[in-house]
Amino acid sequence: MRQVLVPSGDAAERVLIVRLDAARFHVHVRYAPGAGQLVSQWAAAEAARSGVPLLVVNAGYFTPEYEATGLLVSEGRAYGTSYGAFAGMFAALPGGRVEVRWLAEQPYDPSEMVLAAVQSFPVLVKPGGVMGFPPDADDGRPARRTVVAQDRAGRILFVVAPRGYLSLHEMARWLVASDLDVDVALNLDGGTSSGLVMPGGVAEAQIDSLASIPAAIVVARRE
Repeated sequence: MRQVLVPSGDAAERVLIVRLDAARFHVHVRYAPGAGQLVSQWAAAEAARSGVPLLVVNAGYFTPEYEATGLLVSEGRAYGTSYGAFAGMFAALPGGRVEVRWLAEQPYDPSEMVLAAVQSFPVLVKPGGVMGFPPDADDGRPARRTVVAQDRAGRILFVVAPRGYLSLHEMARWLVASDLDVDVALNLDGGTSSGLVMPGGVAEAQIDSLASIPAAIVVARRE
């Protein structure tokens, strides 16, 4: 786990980074369509269900009725419809494999075995560490951010910027220029949905969402 200050205008965003060796952890996606909980509540529910997780982080976008938009796979069951080439997917696959993919390069195949997955957009860093979100791609509005990324060694990174100072382009630019060796990075839901909680961890890693969400990514240690 690391914390980095990222300048943005006259302010500085506190970016929290958690890097995981996927071979040492299980990744799940928990989903309750039609209902919502804070990230901290998802963490408490997971602790009661399966034991204390390493971390819980918010997932992708959802409707006002708490239905996930795009494809979501929870406990092997697929919900929703896959996004197109503009989006990306974070997925747990058989054999303990975990990946972040760009759908333009590797679309979702309904016949493939996916244990858990979340689709979202935009892809901030395209495979190979290439800038994926140019400065003219949005209005430059800052907000709280949540990102899932994969580095060139195959490790998974969860990145949360809770102060709300970074635009999507600023986040993408920082990821490309950082020393994290990012290969591909996907923006998850941000704003009031952003949150990352490490139960039993240090205080800096307790970033709750400001709103309820219907789905969360859960990371648990392998036994």
